[in-house]
Amino acid sequence: MAKNTYPTEVLQVQIQDLNDKGQGMAVYYHPVDQAGQLARKLRLTIPFAYPGDVVQVTVPNAKGRRRATVNYDSILTPSPDRTGQAAPGQVPEAGAPLRYMDYSAQLAYKENKVRDLFSQAGFDPQAVKPILGMDNPYHYRNKMELTFGKAGAIGMHQAGNFRVINDWQDNVLAPEIMMTVKETVASWQQAHHLSTYDKESRQGLLRHLMMRQSFATQELMVAVFATESSDAYTQAAKDLVQRLQAACPQLASLLWIENTDIADRTQAQAVTVLAGRDFIYDQLAGFRYRIWFDTFFQPNPQQAEKMVETALNLAQIDADMRVMDLFCGVGTFSLPLAQAAKELAGIEIVDSSIQSARRNAADNGIDNTYFLTADARSGMKTIEAEWGQPDLVLLDPPRSGAGGKVMRRIGRLGTDKIIYVSCNPATLVQDLQWLKDFGYELVSCQPIDQFPQTVHVEAIALIQKM
Repeated sequence: MAKNTYPTEVLQVQIQDLNDKGQGMAVYYHPVDQAGQLARKLRLTIPFAYPGDVVQVTVPNAKGRRRATVNYDSILTPSPDRTGQAAPGQVPEAGAPLRYMDYSAQLAYKENKVRDLFSQAGFDPQAVKPILGMDNPYHYRNKMELTFGKAGAIGMHQAGNFRVINDWQDNVLAPEIMMTVKETVASWQQAHHLSTYDKESRQGLLRHLMMRQSFATQELMVAVFATESSDAYTQAAKDLVQRLQAACPQLASLLWIENTDIADRTQAQAVTVLAGRDFIYDQLAGFRYRIWFDTFFQPNPQQAEKMVETALNLAQIDADMRVMDLFCGVGTFSLPLAQAAKELAGIEIVDSSIQSARRNAADNGIDNTYFLTADARSGMKTIEAEWGQPDLVLLDPPRSGAGGKVMRRIGRLGTDKIIYVSCNPATLVQDLQWLKDFGYELVSCQPIDQFPQTVHVEAIALIQKM
């Protein structure tokens, strides 16, 4: 039986909250047609709308649906926290959903979000300290990944529509050199009439453009991801080298990366160095790191320094301590901790990251580290068999969290002090619940704004055995 289709309606709604993507959330109640009838509820998701905004929206089939994602037609009453809006015809940067929200309001929202999560999970919200923000919350990212789209567009996926690529013009997250790279690559693509990859037909050449720059050394990496080898595009590749070297004197690595995989990810079957090295040098907290195209490295170096400093202050390392670093990556926390400790063991399941961590330790003259390729649980078992109980465990898991099995294994390890570095406070509080049965208590939690203009927030928690 076909569903009824109702007319398009123009509605006025007030934004109540933000969702986990930073989009405004509102609820509209349709007027009742007769006495005793329950009002029909319509939940609306509205990008670039903030709590307190009153906006006008146009909703097709308004009464025939319970949920809808729509752009606002106009702002009738702006939120006190609103600082502006996109100019007519301008497409706001998809990766910066809070870009028109006052930064102090962003910080307050994130801090309250962390406090609420801890309170709802039964932890003392007073353990959450005031959030650490940025003096200048713009152009902070050291890495950008863009997608080649139709009609010369190079940018990000449109919010709510993965098939549409919005050309990247509205830059609030990245250094200006990356916009220069993007415009240079766009001109090069058009000059050589190079096709772009279509995910549905699986045809076309150019897929992604990745840019990385060290704010410390200023070295720049540019990587073009394509479905074919550069061997068939020798002249175009030479021209790309010349254009980028002329536009970007900081260029230290230019890569052509072949990727024929169906998945829409920046991965490689083969890497060709068109100019420079296959890596760049970066620095963080006084340590030097080699960064490859696929290296996970903190994307906001200024705030990452605060994260390392916070972890060190909480750890209170001395020269007699043995430290275990879970999900250690390339050694971002390992090296500063090892410098002050007797020994450090880093555990990471990605072998390329372990190889990088070993190399980074050697480059920095750190010789008291042991890096092991293993999952967290088996790695802990190996290190415990060799060391016994460590004096400190630090873990920095992915957004999905460490999970109950890892947290229970940490609990059985019985170390006095645990530092949990989290990129997702929601999974942080879930993981901390598992430690209660082992006699651990939350001492403090420090939120850090690693991603201004977004809803994401980092947090570093100190947990001790009581």
